[in-house]
Amino acid sequence: MIWDDAPPPPAPRVSFLGWGRVVLRGTALFVVVFGCLLLLLAVRLVERPLHGMSRPWTPWVTQGVCITGLRILGLRRDVRGAVMKGTGAVVANHASWLDIFVLNASKRIYFVAKSEVAGWPGIGWLARATGTVFIRRDPREAKAQQKVFEERLGAGHRLLFFPEGTSTDGQRIIPFKTTLFAAFRSGGLPGDMQVQPVTLAYHAPEGTPATFYGWWGDQSFAAHMLTMLAAPRHGWVDVIYHSPLVVSDFADRKELARAAETAVRAGFEQARLERAGV
Repeated sequence: MIWDDAPPPPAPRVSFLGWGRVVLRGTALFVVVFGCLLLLLAVRLVERPLHGMSRPWTPWVTQGVCITGLRILGLRRDVRGAVMKGTGAVVANHASWLDIFVLNASKRIYFVAKSEVAGWPGIGWLARATGTVFIRRDPREAKAQQKVFEERLGAGHRLLFFPEGTSTDGQRIIPFKTTLFAAFRSGGLPGDMQVQPVTLAYHAPEGTPATFYGWWGDQSFAAHMLTMLAAPRHGWVDVIYHSPLVVSDFADRKELARAAETAVRAGFEQARLERAGV
C-alpha cells in the first residue's frame, strides 16, 4: 500500500458546541470572502481601465481576506525567511485548500491551477476573480503556457504553483513534476528570472491525527471544511521562504525542479524535527 491508498479521516462527529463553531466561523468566513469579492470586483472596474493586467490594488483585498480568514479559523502562521523581491515565481508543497489562505496572507501572488478548478462552484468564481492562471498539465501545451506566463510575469505578477500536482496528507513531500518549470526558461522572460521555494509544514492541534490538515483521496471539500470549522482549537503552520533560485543558473527544467524540491524537503524535515524537540 502507498500512502494515498489509505482512507482519509472520516467526517467528524460534530458536537452541539461544534455546530455552534461551524455556524459562527462559517458565517464570518462567508461574509468576509464574498463581501470582499464584491469589493474586489468593484475596485477592478476602476483598476482595469487604468492599469490593465498589472492589478496594483486588488491583490491587497485578497491578502486581507486571507489574513482575516485564518484569524477566524484560529490557524496561526510562523513565517520565516525573506519574501523574494523582483521578477519571479513561487513554488510550494501542497497539503490542502488552506495553502491558498496561508500563502496569500504572506505575499501578494497569483496562483496557477489546473483548468478543472475554473468550473468548481464557488471556488472557481473566486479563483477567476482573483486572477488565477488556469492551465492543463500537458507537455503538448508547454508553448501556450509559456506565453501566458510571459504575459503575466511581464505585468509584474508573481505566480505560484504546486509542483507536486496534488494535495497530500500534509506529512510528506512527493516528487515535483517538472513540466511547468519549462515555462520559466522562456527567452521572453527577464534574464534575472527567479523561482523561490516555500515550505509549508502544518502542525495539528493536540489530540488530533498528524494528518488533520491534509486533504487527499476521496475526502470532499465540504467534509474537510466542516472539520476545520468545527475544531475547538487549531494548531499552526510553518511558512518557510527559502533563498530564490536564479533560473539561468540551471541547465534545464529538471535540474531547476530538483533544486526547488530539495529546498522544500529540507525545510519540511527541519520543521518536523523542531516540533519533535530534536
